[in-house]
Amino acid sequence: MEIRALAKGVRVSPQKAGLVANLVRGKDVGIAMDILSFSKQKSAKLIKKLLDSAISNAEENENLDIDQLQIKSIIVNKGLVMKRIKIRARGRADRIKKPFCHIEIKLSEKIKEEDNGTKS
Repeated sequence: MEIRALAKGVRVSPQKAGLVANLVRGKDVGIAMDILSFSKQKSAKLIKKLLDSAISNAEENENLDIDQLQIKSIIVNKGLVMKRIKIRARGRADRIKKPFCHIEIKLSEKIKEEDNGTKS
């Protein structure tokens, strides 16, 4: 079972969001929440909010146990780019790019290892 949550048009650079996403990719949900809670970056707060949404989707829609969930994948894609102008000396102007990104989180249940009854 795969649970998905998506945030589009997040006002943070995809490069900066990708760095935070790498911290929690493949981890258990509880550990990921701890990592994101203590991170100082803006994108950590946004990813934590999206992870909360994915967890609540798993609880309400699929009736899954939170303790058995792990992050299957986090995808950070490039969104639109706002272009602004900064006025410079001698009548010139510089272009400022303000990038947005799209973040997608997929959760899955942990695979339970089964014993075949053999002990060594």
